[in-house]
Formats: sequence, C-alpha cells, structure tokens
Amino acid sequence: MASSSISKAESAYIEVGLSEQPPQRLDGRALTDYRAMSLETGTAPLANGSARLTIGRNPHDGSGGTEILAATKLEVETNEDGGSDQGRVVCSVTCSPAAYPHLSSNALEDLQHDLTTVIHTTLSHPSLHPDNLKIIPGKKSWLLSLDLVILSDAGNIYDALFMAARAALWDTKVPRTRFIEYKAKKGGPASGGKGRDGMDVDETATSGFDTRKTNHATDFELLDYWDEGEVLDGRERWPLCVTFNLVPKTHFLDATQVEEAVAVLKVLFIFASSSVQGMRMLGPGEVTSAQIKSLLKEAETHSRNISSALDSKLKDEDVRRNQKASEAFSQQRR
Repeated sequence: MASSSISKAESAYIEVGLSEQPPQRLDGRALTDYRAMSLETGTAPLANGSARLTIGRNPHDGSGGTEILAATKLEVETNEDGGSDQGRVVCSVTCSPAAYPHLSSNALEDLQHDLTTVIHTTLSHPSLHPDNLKIIPGKKSWLLSLDLVILSDAGNIYDALFMAARAALWDTKVPRTRFIEYKAKKGGPASGGKGRDGMDVDETATSGFDTRKTNHATDFELLDYWDEGEVLDGRERWPLCVTFNLVPKTHFLDATQVEEAVAVLKVLFIFASSSVQGMRMLGPGEVTSAQIKSLLKEAETHSRNISSALDSKLKDEDVRRNQKASEAFSQQRR
C-alpha cells in the first residue's frame, strides 16, 4: 500500500504520541475517531448509480482528504458469453496518477491490481448477489460493473472504497423487464374456417408477440428507461470495511498517510449485515489470535455504527434528489 515517506524522527514522534496516555494524534482526534466525511449520490448522470465520497477534506478551502468516485453500469449479457442465471458483479479500481505522484507507472498498476482484488473478491461473492439481476433464466442476465476511481488518497483508502462502493450500489436502479415469446400460427390453413363472406378465416390466430410471463421466453423488453427501475435487492447488505492500524501497545482507526507510515500492520475486517465477510492483514507486523478476537469484537461495533450512519445519509440523499426532481418537473410544467 502506498504511504508517505517520513523521517525516523517524525515516525518516532507520531508513534510515541499514539502510545501516550491519553493518546495524542497530530489532528487531535481520539484513536477511534473518524475524520469528517461528505457523501453525494447521483454524481455521474450517465451511470445507473453513482456516488462521490470524501474523508478528511479541509473545510476552509476544500483541499486535501481522500476522495473516491464510484459508478455502476448495467449491461445485458448472455450465458453463451460467460453470463450466469444469477447475474454477475464485476469491480475495478483505478488510481489517478495525481493521487500517487511518487509512484511509477508499474507501481501504480500493481496498486490498482491489489485494490481491485480486495474489492472484487468481496463484492462479487455469490452470497451478495441481488436477486433482480436475472432477466431470462438460462439465457440472459444483467452484468453489473462497478468502477471506483481514487481521485486523492490522504489515508484510510480501504474503508473509503467500501463506503463509496456501497453508496453507488445503493443508488443503482435496475430497469424492470418483461418476457416476450414469439408464437407461430398453429395448424396452418387447415385450421381455418369460413367467414360470413366465404373468406378463409384462421380462428386460432393471435398476436405474434405474447408479453405475458411464460416459461419459454425468447427475448425481453424494458418497462423502464435505462436510468429508472427498481433498487438492487438487499442493497443494505453490501459490506463495509473497518481498518485497524497497529503500532506497539495500541491500535487506531482512520489513519492519515503519515500515520499509515508508522503502522507496522493493518488488519482489515469486512462486515456484511453484522457478519464477517472477510479479513486481511497487510504489512510485516505480527498479531496473536487473542488480539484478533479482541479486534474482531471491536470492529463489529464500529461497523454497525458506520453502517447506521451511512444508511441514514443515503436515505437523506434519496429524499434530496426526489425533491430536486419534483421541483424540476414542476418548473417544466409552468
């Protein structure tokens, strides 16, 4: 993971401050405090769902902080092209060169690969698949692509990526579909009869397209525009990450880049609906099983608090955007 290069004296100063009683962080926060966050959904008009998340931005000039842009796009794919009946979720992470000016192009690609691996392996797990990604069983389904772009990195990038991903997936709308079956006329001319004027009439003739739900659908039609539809099933289940940064004698949350340079080990706990979805350890440090159990219990509490606060903010965003759309519609009618 990319981090800032700091001197030994600065590293020792930060480490001593974190280990003191009470702990002293450079920005005055407690060990478990997060920096100020801002979140906005619907930031990419051409996406099916999108969000922009910032952590630790300077409130005076809007500079600094970790900033993530996330967007989802739905595409139809067939089973012959690698699709599945349940639909697929594919994730990718792109790092802006401006966010990591000290990294070479090869190092930046390695970082993108590592971040993508963590996000994709977690969010594409079958246990998280929404039920409404199905279209035609055995034939077609939705491919949900989630793209995350790191615009700036001021620390705690994993937590930020998972929060931005959950916000974009929460905002995603899946267009409703309806099966279409083409039916040929049965029996040919022999099945016809005579009309009042002596003309041949096919008494069994029906419309060539039957839009009722059938078991032999050959295609589908959209009931919504591409940017409308239903929310993803189980959108409140998408996981969140809690990253513990370990230094001798203590641990802390939401590290800045200079604090990350001091941490000898990072432990990532990923929770989905209060159950553990995954865990990773990054760094050369070591941790005992007793420490893992203690950190896991603490992480569950933090994850529950973050999930509650995030869902509340996302619901507020839904209300804000609905009001904005209603006002725009009212102005158009005048």
